[in-house]
Amino acid sequence: MRETLSAFLDAQLDFIFFFYGLAFLLLGAICFAAAGEGPRRAGWVTLAFFGYAHGAVEWLDLLALVIGDGVAFALARKALMTGSYLLLLEFARMEAGAFGAGKPGRWIHIPLALVVAVVAAGAGLASASAVARYIIGFPAALGAALVFAGGARTLTAAARRYAYLAAAAFALYAFCAGLVVAPAPFWPANVLDSRRFVEATGVPIQLLRGLLACVIAFSVWSIRQHQLALELSSRRFATYLRRQFVWTVAAMMAILLCGWGLTDFLGAIYQRNIQAETRSDLDLLASRFVGETAALAGMTATLAGSPSVRPGPEGDAPQASEAARITLRLHVEASGAETGLLLDASGRIVAAAAAAGEAAPSEGDYASKRPFREAIGGVASRCMTYDPADRSVVFHASAPIRDAGGGVVGVAMLAKPLVALQADLRRFDRRYFLLDADGVVTMTNRDAIMPRPMWPLSPDRLREVERRYGLLDDRPLLERELGESNWVALEGEQGYEQGYVRRRFIDTEGWSVAIATPTRELFASRVLGIVVTLLVTMMTLIYLIGQERRLQDGIQMEKRLRLQELARDLGQQAVTDRLTGLFNRLKFDQALASEMLRAQRYGAPLSLVLFDVDNFKSINDAHGHQIGDRTLVRLAEAMAGLVRGTDILARWGGEEFALLTPGVDGAAALKAAEKLRASIETLDVDGVDGTTCGFGITCSFGVTQFSDEDRAEDFVGRADEALYLAKLRGRNRVEMVTRSPAAGGLA
Repeated sequence: MRETLSAFLDAQLDFIFFFYGLAFLLLGAICFAAAGEGPRRAGWVTLAFFGYAHGAVEWLDLLALVIGDGVAFALARKALMTGSYLLLLEFARMEAGAFGAGKPGRWIHIPLALVVAVVAAGAGLASASAVARYIIGFPAALGAALVFAGGARTLTAAARRYAYLAAAAFALYAFCAGLVVAPAPFWPANVLDSRRFVEATGVPIQLLRGLLACVIAFSVWSIRQHQLALELSSRRFATYLRRQFVWTVAAMMAILLCGWGLTDFLGAIYQRNIQAETRSDLDLLASRFVGETAALAGMTATLAGSPSVRPGPEGDAPQASEAARITLRLHVEASGAETGLLLDASGRIVAAAAAAGEAAPSEGDYASKRPFREAIGGVASRCMTYDPADRSVVFHASAPIRDAGGGVVGVAMLAKPLVALQADLRRFDRRYFLLDADGVVTMTNRDAIMPRPMWPLSPDRLREVERRYGLLDDRPLLERELGESNWVALEGEQGYEQGYVRRRFIDTEGWSVAIATPTRELFASRVLGIVVTLLVTMMTLIYLIGQERRLQDGIQMEKRLRLQELARDLGQQAVTDRLTGLFNRLKFDQALASEMLRAQRYGAPLSLVLFDVDNFKSINDAHGHQIGDRTLVRLAEAMAGLVRGTDILARWGGEEFALLTPGVDGAAALKAAEKLRASIETLDVDGVDGTTCGFGITCSFGVTQFSDEDRAEDFVGRADEALYLAKLRGRNRVEMVTRSPAAGGLA
């Protein structure tokens, strides 16, 4: 049962990598959404980057499984994996400080990364990967578990349960990802490794890691949702979130299970197709070998039965007459053989012939050779040998020569190198291998691997093979001997890759021919199933998030309307400009003082934009004050729709406006001001256009960024100076004035 489960899950490893990576990418997206603003934003953003990086690692592992691996690709993946664990360690380090615990500085990452790099250079990527998991991944995941467990006490009772769940999942992940590593030649990697884990449980460790990643992602998502419900203080939203959690988990499980089924179904279809195609190609290839050799065997039988070769009534050996030599030579030429021999019963050469340009053999130990021994025993023989000098396969055909009474008195033998066949098969689009009885590759369309054993050989067998072929590369192409057909890890141009190999014997001596189809052809259809699953998952999540956002926006809108009504009842007019509906100067001054204190306390950026309407007096003079007021109202409505909800937009006085942008630096504020300027330039106001007064509605903008040394008058003064520069330099433009750190003045 365990072996069956292991074989099934091993065949699904591509989908497991997809599922594993998807879970961590979702974790990254959730952490970014939960980061918000405030002093702990950096920690959540770091955890988000860990999720993105580690999810990318798993999808790169999927890519390596599909298209094959290589040294450079493996190095890039291991480096990214190490970097992702360093990000998780940085999250644990930063959050430990937030809880008042002692923590090392960021310098701790440098020696850890150097240790991994040294191991990679000295012992290889497998050892470096294990070391990275031991010294970085394991403590980082444990640290993250402690962070969630320690932070649970600050949460509500409902959210606290999910924080403890995330802590437990991270602790288990520390074991699965930090201690169960790929096999490496040192303790404990040679004892507790992923291969032994599969042998013991039948489950790939990647599947458990992926399940734990899902638990972590959904736990963090649930914590965020409960915090959001608390902020909104809405029973309706809290109820919706509970239902949404159940539906989301159910939908994700259904999608992944259906996607898994679809992927396996498509893979099975392609697998059957590729098996049928490989079988057909193997039939064709085997028929080429058989056809090439059968003709030579037939000519050998004809030669052995020729009257000019068979002995006379009193003879006890093949004839050595001129007619016999001519017959032998004609058979050599007609069959395309390289050499032909007539041997007596002792194996002595009676007559010999060779193809044009070749020397006929004059002597040799033929009596001990298999073709002679079988033929002298009365059985026609076919066999192949490998010529190390020419790196070619030679086919030998022999037939018994009988006297008038039917007794065997000699042997006719023809030998033909399969050079022409080998050259012809170089154009074969799939990898093929001609294997001798020991599994040594003697002919292939990949010359770099010839001669070389197809599967591992024992030391004694390897020594025997090298006596025949000379010194050869003893690294096997496969991990085990081939049967009739196998799905195996086969060495390719980019390292080892999964493939389908089918084999067929072509003679009684054990020679066989095999065809290999790489994994990337097999997995092409499975990748289609994975892509479909990914698209359905994305669409489902977008829909669910959109529904949540719609409800959240609706609740916030309702609260905003209630607050606005309450504000009117409490004298909201005191802080509202009666004409435009924007904040007035009093409200702006209050917000300015508050945001300056916030910026000084938390180190958050803060920028100020002052702007006014160009040529506003001319508008009043040309159209009257009603049109001027309408212009200000229309301008306020347009601006309110273009700024963030956290920005403070106020009427400064007359035709002047002020925009305070918390959390935005000067460069971003400059871009925002330019966007406002461009929008105003295209603004339509009834009664005001360029045909009636020679100009349209435009505004000039002055921008500056807050500095810790600023007083309110300094801050506003720089923005006013920037506005003055915009007016001076032609109006309808944005200018920025900043404090020069070196001089303490303006720049």
